[in-house]
Amino acid sequence: MNAQQIRQTFLDFFSSKGHHIVPSAPMVIKDDPTLMFTNAGMNQFKDIFLGNSPVKYPRIANTQKCLRVSGKHNDLEEVGHDTYHHTMFEMLGNWSFGDYFKKEAIDWAWELLTSVYGIEKDRLYVTIFGGDEGDGLEPDMEAYGYWKAHIAEDRILRGSKKDNFWEMGDSGPCGPCSEIHVDLRSDAARKEVSGDTLVNTGDPLVIEIWNLVFMEFNRLANGSLQPLPAKHVDTGMGFERLCMALQHKQSNYDTDVFRSLTDAISGLCKIPYGSNEKTDIAMRVIADHVRAIAFAIADGQLPSNNKAGYVIRRILRRAIRYGFTFLKLEEPFIYKLIPVLTSLMGNYFEELKSQQSLIEKVIAEEEASFLRTLSHGISKFNQYIESNKGSKEIEGSFAFELYDTYGFPIDLTGLMAREAGMTVDMDGFSRGLELQKERSRKDASMELDDWVIIDETPEETFVGYDTLHTETRITRYRRVRAKGKDAFQIVLAVTPFYAESGGQVGDRGILISEGREIQVIDTRKENNLIIHLTESLPANPSLPVAAIVSVEARTSTANNHSATHLLHHTLREIIGTHVEQKGSYVHPDYLRFDFSHFSRLSGEELRQIEHSVNRKIRENLAVDEQRHVPFDKAREQGAMALFGEKYGDSVRVIRFGESVELCGGTHVHATGQIGLFKIVSESAIAAGVRRIEAITAEKAEAYYEDQLVLIDEIRELVKNPADPIKGVKNIIDENQKLRSRIEQVEAEKVNNLFSELISGSREIDGCRLISARVNLDASSAKDLAFKLMSAADNHLIVLGTLYENKPGLLIAISEGLVKSGRYNAAQMIKDLAREIQGGGGGQPHFASAGGKNPDGLDRALEKAASIVAGSSD
Repeated sequence: MNAQQIRQTFLDFFSSKGHHIVPSAPMVIKDDPTLMFTNAGMNQFKDIFLGNSPVKYPRIANTQKCLRVSGKHNDLEEVGHDTYHHTMFEMLGNWSFGDYFKKEAIDWAWELLTSVYGIEKDRLYVTIFGGDEGDGLEPDMEAYGYWKAHIAEDRILRGSKKDNFWEMGDSGPCGPCSEIHVDLRSDAARKEVSGDTLVNTGDPLVIEIWNLVFMEFNRLANGSLQPLPAKHVDTGMGFERLCMALQHKQSNYDTDVFRSLTDAISGLCKIPYGSNEKTDIAMRVIADHVRAIAFAIADGQLPSNNKAGYVIRRILRRAIRYGFTFLKLEEPFIYKLIPVLTSLMGNYFEELKSQQSLIEKVIAEEEASFLRTLSHGISKFNQYIESNKGSKEIEGSFAFELYDTYGFPIDLTGLMAREAGMTVDMDGFSRGLELQKERSRKDASMELDDWVIIDETPEETFVGYDTLHTETRITRYRRVRAKGKDAFQIVLAVTPFYAESGGQVGDRGILISEGREIQVIDTRKENNLIIHLTESLPANPSLPVAAIVSVEARTSTANNHSATHLLHHTLREIIGTHVEQKGSYVHPDYLRFDFSHFSRLSGEELRQIEHSVNRKIRENLAVDEQRHVPFDKAREQGAMALFGEKYGDSVRVIRFGESVELCGGTHVHATGQIGLFKIVSESAIAAGVRRIEAITAEKAEAYYEDQLVLIDEIRELVKNPADPIKGVKNIIDENQKLRSRIEQVEAEKVNNLFSELISGSREIDGCRLISARVNLDASSAKDLAFKLMSAADNHLIVLGTLYENKPGLLIAISEGLVKSGRYNAAQMIKDLAREIQGGGGGQPHFASAGGKNPDGLDRALEKAASIVAGSSD
């Protein structure tokens, strides 16, 4: 059977047993703060086991994409080095939610493996839970009795709590389990050593392929067990291991699940798979990792520097490093494997087909970025190893230098060190990291006086959504000193000032006390206090003050913030729903919006985006602001929760038409207030992350006014007001014709001068010196010098030029004279350049210099003749 047949046979078998076949859940988990990735088939059914969701189908089966690279289930370091560990893998599973239990699960597992798949019965062993005194649990003799009907008792092994009691976590549903192991060794090896002695010992050919979990207990927080009201079955079988057993291979990587990938990698590096252990490991690592990366991206997780994105970036960089080091693949190559992977798995996992282009482009860009880092870092690492032969440890300071200067991951340094038979001084690395943090803290530090408490009001009230002007009082203040300047931080009982957060800058404005204005230059948050930064204090801080936000700055900021919402929605409409906000900065003068996307936006795409945003502005969409909305209800309305923002139980929802976002910032009352939207730049800030900068309202108007003024000036210059573009093109064409004519004239001058200078040359002791002032630009003079240099094997040419009143010197020496060692242009030019008050350099056969003193050109040429004459003595 091939892999696709094996998968389908499993699903068909359990469908025949009354199971509902469900699709795989995404490998990347978005809504569970306890888990970044699906690491077991049961993850999507966790709420059913916990009793939080109703049972829709009592019997379910599927194949689930899983990823295990962190925490309890971390197989990353074993991947590629052995034959059966993986990062991403498929888990075939069947579930019963309060329906059948141990007997059916055991009977069907045995039937599928032996009768349907045809695995030899004498190659199979099973384990049961052997009991645990601490939990007061007896051996699972019920499962033992069911297994006896299928397999000899000497092949039913008792396992420990560690191996045969499955738990979701420190608390929650749990229960005993039965594992099924298969012995894939040769007949001779099986006769020599009994397979039962190798179960759960790490033997690569005596491996677990299926785990049947019987959930019948609930682990309480105090550690005790209580019976569940309903008993469940949760099974998981490793698809790749099953393929190895059914295809009679001794490595998962020799099955058709991986062989097309390893063959493709072999073709790229021109190294046969199976010829060398190190290159084989590298190919296995890459073949495994490309699956994990591709499925993660298909599920919406781009590589990044934090959380799940960092895990994917780490896996990708590990694959790149293995290809770079062991297979000499020094250009992006992993993205070329995606079509192979899609042909292997795309028929069942449609997301690979639908997002193949996105996956390829994200990986290609990420590869190119990291290969630059990798090249610098590995070169530096190898130099260090060469200079520290005999040492067994990489200095922590050097490891930190790689990390800090070259962006080299510390885990990669550790891996390379191990391969060189060394370790890394992690304590030293940590000290370097801490010193860096300390420097950063020092750079950002400020001296703070103690708070002067005027009013013990525990919490201030923000009223800035509704008003920009309020009467209030100061509750506390303190002096701050930063970069040699004194300032003050003021807290108000009630404030209309918005504190910097969510990418929006803090409000500016004034405080008025006793008729005196005090400028508020910034507003920030600290420990839930809104802090107003001023350069001075009221004469009497205990008196009431008027707090007035700058209407102009707030209005411009609101325009730009609302425009980011319209831009975000438009990007998802035009570019695709893979677009996710990765950051923003909202200032009164401009807005900056970072988003996930794999390639540069074309000019046409940018025009479409601008037109769409401006159309929404002209529609004058009124803001629908909802405060104190329960988070779940807001999500039900379609509100987007953005890039790692922390949200409370209740949130604020901002809607403009179809754009719905959770947002605490300030906004326009209707989009018409924004007036006009103009993109001023689009660029990349990281692999897979683009940035748009834009302006609105008066700033956008000013931009277009400047452009119109520029066009009017061009019209004046080209004297063609009807069609200024045609006028500019005519000037460019004329300029090109004139340049071409000048080049022709210069070439003729060079040819004429060539003959003239050859005839005027003089021989000095085997060297034919050509020395003259020429009326040529630097480029033409260089062409002449090279032409003269190649005309004979004994020419030494010194040319002086004066172009646009700037003197220059060129020295060209024929190859024969250079080889003789008597003359060196780079050395001669330094001496001659002094005569024109300049400097220069070059190579032994050619050098040039520029200077400030045209009067020295003749002296330089005379000096050249004397140098040549002197060299011949």
